[in-house]
Amino acid sequence: MDEENCSSLTDFHLLGITNNPDIKATIFTTLLIVYLISFVANFGMIILIRMDSQLQTPMYFFLSHLALADLCYSTAVGPKMLVDFFARKKSIPFIGCAMQFFTFCIFTDSECLLLAVMAFDRYKAISNPLLYAVNMSNKVCCRLMAGVYLVGMIDALTHTTLAFRLCFCGSNEINHFFCDIPPLLLISCSDTQVNELVIFTVFGFIELSTISGKVHNSHTVVIIRVRDKLRAIALESDKLHFYEMPEVYHLWSSPPTSIELGC
Repeated sequence: MDEENCSSLTDFHLLGITNNPDIKATIFTTLLIVYLISFVANFGMIILIRMDSQLQTPMYFFLSHLALADLCYSTAVGPKMLVDFFARKKSIPFIGCAMQFFTFCIFTDSECLLLAVMAFDRYKAISNPLLYAVNMSNKVCCRLMAGVYLVGMIDALTHTTLAFRLCFCGSNEINHFFCDIPPLLLISCSDTQVNELVIFTVFGFIELSTISGKVHNSHTVVIIRVRDKLRAIALESDKLHFYEMPEVYHLWSSPPTSIELGC
């Protein structure tokens, strides 16, 4: 591959969602409302959890980071997408494209892994509530979040490095509204088998981790509820047996009457 052609590309042209002027205003208004609602809701949730002392629990700690991840990756894509609806030149610099995808990838991966962590937190709360404060201490929660963000950064750095070292010697038009891996691979003139293998492996691991965490948590909840129900039934049976025994004892221990003796 010609090295000069690989290094000559300085920006990308985003085709966006639609070029139809009849529906462009409607789609823009809808997406703007959705983005503003998401931004205000997530930002407000973060502030509320940080300010309220009663919400300083592991569940709300993870929930605040979930809101932060949603806020960051939607902000990495949303403003640029909305501006491009009415911009004459829908271009983004090469470095800007890489940074947009890097930020988007970090927080989308972190959000998926965070769902698995939150399922683990609920598992600890339900399976052993007496030791929940010890098992999910502040140190444990911070380590879990550090692991989530570390995995997200490693994954984002891997995908960004592999994608933006490819040669783009043809068109620079990305058939999408932001810089994402699949449309970038379509316009690359390099071999993308390694990129596709890494995407399949990493995203498969993240999705399986999230799904397995949720399934394990649901399975644990069902088992604990069945166990508690059986304990309640056993307790009711013991109570009934306890209250019936004196009656039976009284019946057998009472002296016979004259009618029973045949007098």
